[in-house]
Amino acid sequence: MPAQTETRPTVSSPSANWLERLWSSIADRGRDYANVPAASLPPGERARQLADALLSGRGEASGAALARELVVALKGLTQEDRLAFCRHIATGYMPDEGALRAAVEGWIADPTPARAAALSDAAEPPRQELLRRMNQARGGTAALVGLRQEILPLLRGQPELAPLDSDLRHLFASWFNRGFLDLRRIDWNTPAAVLEKLIVYEAVHEIDGWTDLRRRLAPDRRCFAFFHPALPGEPLIFVEVALVRGLAEAVEPLLAPDTDTDAQEARAREADTAIFYSISNCQEGLRGVSFGNFLIKQVVEELKQELPRITQFATLSPVPGFRRWLERHAGDEEPPLDTATFAVLADPATWETPRAAAGSQTQLTHLCAVYLTETEPGRGPNDPVARFHLGNGARLERINWRGNVSARGLRESFGLMVNYLYDPDTIEANHEAFASGGVVARSTAVDALLNPAQPLPRRRGGLRLLGV
Repeated sequence: MPAQTETRPTVSSPSANWLERLWSSIADRGRDYANVPAASLPPGERARQLADALLSGRGEASGAALARELVVALKGLTQEDRLAFCRHIATGYMPDEGALRAAVEGWIADPTPARAAALSDAAEPPRQELLRRMNQARGGTAALVGLRQEILPLLRGQPELAPLDSDLRHLFASWFNRGFLDLRRIDWNTPAAVLEKLIVYEAVHEIDGWTDLRRRLAPDRRCFAFFHPALPGEPLIFVEVALVRGLAEAVEPLLAPDTDTDAQEARAREADTAIFYSISNCQEGLRGVSFGNFLIKQVVEELKQELPRITQFATLSPVPGFRRWLERHAGDEEPPLDTATFAVLADPATWETPRAAAGSQTQLTHLCAVYLTETEPGRGPNDPVARFHLGNGARLERINWRGNVSARGLRESFGLMVNYLYDPDTIEANHEAFASGGVVARSTAVDALLNPAQPLPRRRGGLRLLGV
């Protein structure tokens, strides 16, 4: 990382809450009653025996002691032993086959709610109860999130881990329910330990150290994050907001250095639009557990309360799959871009001046509009960012030429960026139309891109192509 012109002292994370301290105290007293495997055992074997003892135990205090011992033991395992432990609990702790068969036959013979409940109980693997008991230990939630982060990249090659991943995802959906999440505004007075994590976790527009971070927390900026009591000091997801006039069409001005506090405050007073320009998930182990939809809608409400003059809420979003989509169709009988045009656009020198690539603006913005509005049954548009915002009730408002001409922006989308508009009066209607019928809410400006004045060739291979 480049040398920093400004530093912050490191501040420790918030202390454990009273419930964690209470459970820790119970674990201290329960150790005398727990059947704790000998410390002399090989670490991997000891972890497996701790899991067996934790699941078979009945006492609350002894269970707390065993859960703590297991979480501590997992931290000390080698990566190989941790993976072996994951395989052990993924392939073991299965439902009792006889009980499950009896429950199935009982429901088939008498399909009542009581029989269905009995079947559900019989089908739940004991592994889920093991995970619940592990979660009660201090640091248990973080340990389980960490385990899932480790196994996620291995699932394709080691499908035997899939049951563990499925159970963790199922449990996390309950444990990280919106009712447990705490929305906090992040500013320059936030503890440095949290601010450091923002620098590390920023996934859309890299934060270049403390000075850059301070710009993103300036008077004409806002930053909000969700936290969970089981992961104190660990943001789950955060959003960065710029207060501007009108829809921002390029990210570079939003990220540009600016140390003039008076000018920042003046822009904040004059702003009528909040632009969400970066949303970053922080915990890879929670992949698939959605927080972003709640985050955006709650931040909109927070900003409406704090800044009544803000009347427009929109994103300035990347289009991460657009170039890959064009490359995937390059071999079509009638490709969206001919080879020569693609070669010109793929040359970084083409984008050094605004005029160089301007001849392709009409064609690329048209194709991007097609890409963002062509939907697949049950899935929505090809682009993951589009699916996220449209699924949350936003409207595809505008496609911006040269919105991000950084190396990453050119690599992903030839510099195009998109505004998704969150209109509080239409969010729910847009969401319902998208969820039930895949309808992409879009502006007249996007419609104009989809239907340019010149005639379009016939559809081929799902694409509506604009000739060059």
